[in-house]
Amino acid sequence: MERSRAGEAGQLHTVGTGARASVKLSVVIVFSALITASVVFSIPLPPPVYEITWSPAIIMVLAVLIDVPTAAAATGIGGFIGEAYNVAFKGGGSPIYPFGMVWARVPEVLIIAWARNRGTKALVAAMVGATIFETLAFFFSDWFFYAYGLFSYSVPAGQSPLGLASFDFATMVDLVYIPAALAIIRAAAPAFRRLGFLQYRGAAEH
Repeated sequence: MERSRAGEAGQLHTVGTGARASVKLSVVIVFSALITASVVFSIPLPPPVYEITWSPAIIMVLAVLIDVPTAAAATGIGGFIGEAYNVAFKGGGSPIYPFGMVWARVPEVLIIAWARNRGTKALVAAMVGATIFETLAFFFSDWFFYAYGLFSYSVPAGQSPLGLASFDFATMVDLVYIPAALAIIRAAAPAFRRLGFLQYRGAAEH
C-alpha cells in the first residue's frame, strides 16, 4: 500500500515536471515568434540607426512575469531570428546585427527580473537601467566596429566612428514602452500565474 502511494506520488511528480517543462517550451516558442514578428515589422530609420523595433515592451513583460532562463531564451531567439531576416531580406544591415540583438537585449532580462518584486519604482528604474544598458551595448560595439571597419561597417568622408556610433542613443526612445509594459504586466499576471509562473507576486504587494 505504501509502495503504491509512493509510486503514485512519483508519477504525479513526473507528470507535473513534464508539464512544467512543456509550458516553458511553449512560452519560448510563442514569444520568440512574437518577438521575431516585432523585429521584422519594425520602424525603418535611415542609417546608421537602421530601425526601431516593437520588441522592448514584450521583453520587459517577459522579464517580470516568467523565469529568467525562459524569458532570456525567447528574447535571444526571437531577436536573433528577426534581425537575421531583416539583414537578409531588407538589406542595409550588418551581419553582426542579429548577434547584437542578443548581447544587448538578453542582459536586459536579468536587470528587470532583479526588480520584479521590489516595488513599482524599482521596477521602472530597472526598466530605465535596462534601456540604458541596451543603448550603451549598441554604442560601444558600434564605435569599435566603425573604428576598425569590422562587419561591413564603414565611415564616410567627413564622419567619425564616434559620431556615427552616437546615433545609437536614439535607442533611448524605447523608454516610451515602459507604461505599456507595466499595464500589460498587471493585466497578464493572473494568466501567467495559472500557467505556473509564480515569480511575480503581483500588484497587491506594490
